[in-house]
Amino acid sequence: MLGIIGGSGLYDLPGLTDTRWVKIETPWGEPSDEVFLGQLGDARLAFLPRHGRGHRIPPSEVNYRANIAALKMLGATDILSISAVGGLREELPPGTFVVVDQFIDRTFAREKSFFGRGLVAHVSMAHPVCHRLGDHLEAHLRAQALPHARGGTYLVIEGPQFSTQAESHLYRQWGCSVIGMTNMPEAKLAREAELCYASLAMVTDYDCWHPGHDAVTVDAVIRVLLSNADHARALVRSLALTVTADADGPTCGCRRALDHAIITAPAARDPAMVHRLRPIAGRVLPPLVD
Repeated sequence: MLGIIGGSGLYDLPGLTDTRWVKIETPWGEPSDEVFLGQLGDARLAFLPRHGRGHRIPPSEVNYRANIAALKMLGATDILSISAVGGLREELPPGTFVVVDQFIDRTFAREKSFFGRGLVAHVSMAHPVCHRLGDHLEAHLRAQALPHARGGTYLVIEGPQFSTQAESHLYRQWGCSVIGMTNMPEAKLAREAELCYASLAMVTDYDCWHPGHDAVTVDAVIRVLLSNADHARALVRSLALTVTADADGPTCGCRRALDHAIITAPAARDPAMVHRLRPIAGRVLPPLVD
């Protein structure tokens, strides 16, 4: 199943059948909204509006843990994250799609792990996205002749304010490609949940470093988003079918991210934490004993 996290209009796909909204409660609370399930040929899809329908939830208040857990609990195996970003490079003008391959996390007010006191784990984030899904995205972007870049670093800020001009210039010096507010800790949590995760960033503006974009406005961002909406839906449709037919999916390394991650000795593990983590880490936790 392909899970899609993004705007609420992404689930308006031609040919989508057996559609329904599902309310789900997770051990980490409620996700941003109900999850919209549907079938597209042989492909199963699950859509989650990251900010809730109508964009009600600011970036810092999104329950990222519940969002990832809800998709995992519903059977998602792969996640496509679609988000609006500012471009930090001249060669990434508004309207460009970026298949992100790295992140710099500058957020500070968010819960970033499913694990914690009583059951500690450290997953590798050296390569924070699924290369296999990135290959599929790149192929579909090329097939649709859409302006795009394969690879780039996404600088994640806390928000909800846009960055200052000094910050924007600093991030450019760091070599970042785009800037946004939502892909962290989303990518970290997807890795802990052993889900394949890909980030597709839609550049809506040049951020305030650019002389012509020194005052980023919500209206300008929305205009570019709306112009790209049909392209995004077409990408979701084609990716869902490709993921379903991908014979390499079940053996992707992302599925085994927890193989050597848990460090807490079995005898020292908090039973309550073990129980809480079963929806996420059940593959590597001992089975329940009657």
